[in-house]
Amino acid sequence: MSHTPHDLHAEFPDAADALHALKIGNEHFGKLAAQYHDVNREIHRIDSGIEPASDDRTEALKKERLSILDQVAVMVKNVSA
Repeated sequence: MSHTPHDLHAEFPDAADALHALKIGNEHFGKLAAQYHDVNREIHRIDSGIEPASDDRTEALKKERLSILDQVAVMVKNVSA
């Protein structure tokens, strides 16, 4: 299995403890993390040329990934605070 760029631990390298705490103790975070993983993986497959997609589809996926990251960032900040 190859490393997919932009996974949550790569996006929040100093928040491993917060990510772990959220993963085991917050159902909403678990769903967001799974959604992020799916979207990020699809973007990686498109960027790698494995999966074809229109520019509009790629842009929509990247916007969705950013939206999820924004939500995760708030949750990480609240755990770390």
